[in-house]
Amino acid sequence: MTQSKKNIAIIGSGLVGSLLAIYLKRYGHQITVFDRRPDIRHIEFSGRSINLAMSNRGWNALRAVGIEEEIKKIAIPLDKRAMHVVGKPEYYQKYGKEGEAIWSISRGVLNKRMIDLAEKNGVDFRFEEKVWDINLPEAKVYTGETEKGEWTEYPFDLVFGCDGAFSRVRHKMQRRSRFDYSQDFIDVGYKELTIPANADGTHKLDKHSFHIWPRGKFMFIAMPNLDGSFTCTLFMPFEGEVSFESIKTKQDAIHFFTTHFPNVKNDIENLTEDFFKNPTSAMVTMKCYPWTYWDKVALVGDSAHAVVPFYGQGMNAGFEDIFVLDQIMQQYGDDWQSIFEAYQEQRKPNADAIAELSYRNFMEMSSKTADPKFLLQKKIEKHFSSKHPDKWIPAYSRVTFSQRPYAEALAAGDAQEEIMRKVMQYPDIEHLWDSDGVERLILELLS
Repeated sequence: MTQSKKNIAIIGSGLVGSLLAIYLKRYGHQITVFDRRPDIRHIEFSGRSINLAMSNRGWNALRAVGIEEEIKKIAIPLDKRAMHVVGKPEYYQKYGKEGEAIWSISRGVLNKRMIDLAEKNGVDFRFEEKVWDINLPEAKVYTGETEKGEWTEYPFDLVFGCDGAFSRVRHKMQRRSRFDYSQDFIDVGYKELTIPANADGTHKLDKHSFHIWPRGKFMFIAMPNLDGSFTCTLFMPFEGEVSFESIKTKQDAIHFFTTHFPNVKNDIENLTEDFFKNPTSAMVTMKCYPWTYWDKVALVGDSAHAVVPFYGQGMNAGFEDIFVLDQIMQQYGDDWQSIFEAYQEQRKPNADAIAELSYRNFMEMSSKTADPKFLLQKKIEKHFSSKHPDKWIPAYSRVTFSQRPYAEALAAGDAQEEIMRKVMQYPDIEHLWDSDGVERLILELLS
C-alpha cells in the first residue's frame, strides 16, 4: 500500500534510527535525523560498546531493504561458544544446527555503514543538534545549544524516538497521564577491553567462536573483529569483594587478570591499560507503555524497551520493531493512528519477553555455565533435541535462529524447564541421561 508523502523526524542516528530512516525513505517521505552527538564517521570510537551479535531477526530486517549482503561483508560468523573454565582445557559448544551462526559486528563500523547507506538514499542527518523538547500533539521538535538558551522550532508530521534507553522523546511522553514506566539497573557493570591481533594480523583465539570465561559472579567475553583483534567485555559487580571498585591500582588489575584469566596473560598489559582508560558502564532494563502518542509520535528500539545485553538481542529486537512496523504500514497505508496502535500492541508483549529472557540469560551465563547439574541438563536437552528436532527446539534457538515471536520462545522455554525439573529427578540420571527410559519420560511429559 502506498503512503502520501510526510515530513518525518527521527531522533537518534544510532543503528535503529539509521535503519528506520532507510525503511521510511522507501515510501518517499522526507526524513530528517537529529543527533546530539557528532557524526561518528569522523570520530575515534570510545570503548563503550559490546560487539554486536547479529542473528536471524536482524538479518531479516536488513534483507527486506536489500542491504543484508552489504552488511555481511563487515561481519564474522560465530557458530559456537568457546568456554574457558578454570582447570579445564578450552571446550566448544555448538550454537545450533549445522550452518546456524550469530555474526560478530563492531557497533561503530556497522553504524557508520548504515548512516552512509541512509544518506545515499537521500536522508538528511543533522549532527550535534540537541533536541530539548517535543510538542507531542503537533509533532514539533525544538533544538538548541543549551537547555536554557535559544531554541529552533521545526514542524513535522511525525516524530520517531530512536534515542536509546534515556530517550528525550520518551521523557516527554512520561509526563502524560497514565504512562507506565520502569527502569531497573542490575548491580553488575561492564567495561570494554581489547585483545590485539597477532603481529601478522591473525586472531589470537579461534575466530569463529564467541569466547566466554564464566567465573560465577563475574565473567569475561571476547568477540572477533575483521582486523584480527577481539573486542572483549568484562562484566563484574560495581561493589564487593571482586568488583570494579576493588581494583584501584595497576598491580590490582594485573593480579586480577593473572588470577582469573590465566590464558589471556600475554595481553595483560593492554587489558590493564584499557581497564583504567575505558569507562565502567551500567546496564538497565527499561519498560514503558504506551509507545505511541496519537498518530504523531512513536518510540522504536531501546527508547521503548531497553534490555540487558546477555541474549545479544538488543539490536535484533530494535530491527525487528522496524520490520514489523513496516508490515503494518503496508497494511494500513495513511492511517497512522491504526499503524501506531497495531505496532505497539504487537511489539510490547515481545519486548517484555526478551527483557525477561535477557535477564535470565545473565543469571545463566555468569553462574550456571560452570555448574555440573546445569551442564548435564543441557546435555540431556541437546541429546533429546537431536533425536526429536520437531519436538524440542531449545529456547536459545527459538530466540536466535527463528523469527517466531519472543513471547512464544519465553512460554515454550518455561514449559521445557518444567519438564526438565522432573527429568533431573530420574534415579541415577548422571549415568542414565541418554537411556531409553529418560527419552520415554520426556516424550510422555511432552504429550
